Amino acid sequence: MLPGLHVNNIALILLSLSGAIVAAFSPLASLGITESFLLLLIAAFITGTALSHTFHDCIPTTFLGAPDEDTALSVLPAHQLLLEGKGYEAVVLSAMGSYGAIVVCVLLLFPIRFVIGQPLMMYETLQEIMAWVLIAIALLMICTEKGKISDFGLTGKPSYAAGMLFALFVFVLCGVFGLIILDFPVDSPIGLASPVLFPALSGLFGMPTLLTSLMTKPVIPKQVIEQVTLSDEMKKSSMLSIFTGSIAGVLVSIIPGITSATGTIMAMNARGASGSRQTIVTLSAVNTASAFAVIAVLFIILRPRSGAALAVQDLISVEEWSQLVMPANLAYLLIVLIVGGALSFFLTVKVGKLFAKSFAKVPYTKVVLATILSICVLVFLFTGFLGLLVLLVATILGLLPVQWGVRRSHCMGVLLIPVILHFLL
Repeated sequence: MLPGLHVNNIALILLSLSGAIVAAFSPLASLGITESFLLLLIAAFITGTALSHTFHDCIPTTFLGAPDEDTALSVLPAHQLLLEGKGYEAVVLSAMGSYGAIVVCVLLLFPIRFVIGQPLMMYETLQEIMAWVLIAIALLMICTEKGKISDFGLTGKPSYAAGMLFALFVFVLCGVFGLIILDFPVDSPIGLASPVLFPALSGLFGMPTLLTSLMTKPVIPKQVIEQVTLSDEMKKSSMLSIFTGSIAGVLVSIIPGITSATGTIMAMNARGASGSRQTIVTLSAVNTASAFAVIAVLFIILRPRSGAALAVQDLISVEEWSQLVMPANLAYLLIVLIVGGALSFFLTVKVGKLFAKSFAKVPYTKVVLATILSICVLVFLFTGFLGLLVLLVATILGLLPVQWGVRRSHCMGVLLIPVILHFLL
């Protein structure tokens, strides 16, 4: 619920405090509470938080940083519904997409294990062509850009070609930015873990939306609170969105350098044309499927694809899932994911309803200003003054696609280009 505070930061904090936590509970050793058990509980907490985050982050995403009607399409589909007084519906659709993704991932668990692990070993084949796979994904992102912008005087008319060129420009510019900041010596003034990607991603994706909202000062209508019912056609379309989103989320958990934003583009192209509601369902399915599958993939290919998975790998024994029966630690974590997902669904809907009811009374401008300030404070606490510099530059870059009406996902060049160069070189 706190914008700018990502689950990866929680994972890093708990990882750094794990020794102190184990020491604090050492008196319970006489009751059979071992160090390995306590570390498993910390890993389970991080895993459950990562999944819960994919449910609940739709609430601040929907209700904070809303643009005006002219720029809504270039920001987030949930904001379109918010401006129509249907923010609660956006939250329900998001929760539905996330929970559906868990169901799909559970059904695909063993097929995933047999395809990327033994006996097919498709991951080894994928590694050999990983650079070209990532290049193909980057081209897909750019070539499917639907934003029409001015071609800078060549014809005087907006065109898709100009939109694609600008998308390429943003992608490359963010990639160069990513190469520059990878070795930035950021340091926390209070001794916390210092991930340079925290200010970078906050600036590229979080701050531009908030600043745009602040500059445009949208009028947020009173939110309609009513039971969300789906027509038969909507149910069929949502099932397709959940399935394609889940598959894309699984790919995000396997392929390095791509994120849920990239996975959503792949899923939307796979499922075909759809409206803002199905975009919300698809995006949520990708997010949750990625958080779920990344834990299973960790035990299959022994590669952590998220900050949470990296923390889990450092805390507990990660045994390769090479037999029919899965490792015990994986089974424990899957229980956490399944139960946590069920709880998160109901809690997200409940909190979303409370938020929608009281949102009209909230001083919107002050909330957005407070959110911007909280992000700046968190960036300073985690990464110091250099982190604030990274945040500033990233925010300037992140404003480019918002102002020109192209997808913000092109900013993922900050990760994709360094990863592509890593595999090529």
